[in-house]
Amino acid sequence: MALGGMYDVVGGGFHRYSTDATWLVPHFEKMLYDNAQLALAYLHAYQLTDDAQYKRISEHTLDFMLREFQQPEGGFSSSLDADSDGEEGSFYIWQPADLEASFEQPEDREFLKRAFQLSPYGNINGKVILRLVLPPKELAARLNLSWPAFTDQLDQIRARLYALRQSRVRPALDDKVLVFWNALAIRAFAEAGKVLNRQDYLFAAQKSARFLLTCMVAEDGTLLRSWRRGKAQNTAYLEDHAGLILALLALYQSDFDPEWYQAAQKTGEAIKAHFSDPAGGFFDTHAHQDALLVRPKDLQDNATPSGNSLSCLAFAQLAKYSGDARWTDACLSLLSNLQDMMARYPNAFSAWLQCLSFSLGPIEEIALVWPENTAEPMNFLSHLRQTYRPFSVQAAASLPLKVSLPRLLEERTAINQLPTVYICENFTCQAPLTDFTEFQQRWSGKAQIEKPA
Repeated sequence: MALGGMYDVVGGGFHRYSTDATWLVPHFEKMLYDNAQLALAYLHAYQLTDDAQYKRISEHTLDFMLREFQQPEGGFSSSLDADSDGEEGSFYIWQPADLEASFEQPEDREFLKRAFQLSPYGNINGKVILRLVLPPKELAARLNLSWPAFTDQLDQIRARLYALRQSRVRPALDDKVLVFWNALAIRAFAEAGKVLNRQDYLFAAQKSARFLLTCMVAEDGTLLRSWRRGKAQNTAYLEDHAGLILALLALYQSDFDPEWYQAAQKTGEAIKAHFSDPAGGFFDTHAHQDALLVRPKDLQDNATPSGNSLSCLAFAQLAKYSGDARWTDACLSLLSNLQDMMARYPNAFSAWLQCLSFSLGPIEEIALVWPENTAEPMNFLSHLRQTYRPFSVQAAASLPLKVSLPRLLEERTAINQLPTVYICENFTCQAPLTDFTEFQQRWSGKAQIEKPA
């Protein structure tokens, strides 16, 4: 995808899908939910491989979302149209002569030609859809450039083309704010903020979460689905509630602010109260929404996960924080009944497979505490935030605990008044650790994902 026309090499972010077998010509619409999920996927790929190109794609996608989608109030807009100036893709497509005339230095022109395989005839109806001809590291080697030199020159080219593109008629922005799509964005920004130590990303996630929790809630506390120009409306669906829980838990594990954990618990209680199906799982619509002949209950994952698979994973995580198995009771029967479908049609149940994998465990429960009135143990916190451990939940706080926090933190003590880490499974803990080096060796990243299916 990143080497095709779907990826906007100039402005970052992905178009909606490819329309041809060679992955050159995209449908040029840009969706918030696509970019949020892809930014997170590339971030995880970077954590697993240490491949700097995955990091660049994730950052450029998040930068695009931050620049083009986040509104002053904090919410993220939904999409950018494919068309501008009466033609699809006109904002993104180039004339070959214009590209060459945009650069005065011969070395820049040569780099442009070789990196993007330019010809006077273009690559689509005499015009150019820009895409790198090779994976970036292979291209750098072919151009006899070091990786830093290659990326520096590529970024200079990108900046020049971006500035030129700004003078064009821009695609229209769909500026409505949807809870579920914003939840996907919050999770991506929260995780990228902690992994990449990008405070601007973390702030974007915090700002969006606070906006959803304050501006998209009715007077009676009901979560609303859509907001535009100061007006929130329509009762939120199951996917909105469940997606919000996962976003809030990701944000909690990025800054350990108990506000997010408390809001996640409250949202989970709302799902149980207003969406539960006595036969197991959850309906897609709120019990108080307008009467329907049949309340829908979609189980299949599509371009975004289903509300039920999201709820399953959200409740599985809440159970690990609280030790309360009742969170997962409503999901277990669905997981059991869907296993045959997951095996036969995995592409249609990808989020369910994540939930199944997480539910099978084992899951590590990590609790970090430190004495009050002492500096935050940044070495421990940084290691927690930057280590890729998808089969874990983490909680951290100073002592004594002052507010409602995960039960995982209760009755933890700071040994010898030092920052202390507890590594637990089903609330049974190993001997607490106060030495950072020992913790670092005991809890190194990546290996955990190699657990058997």
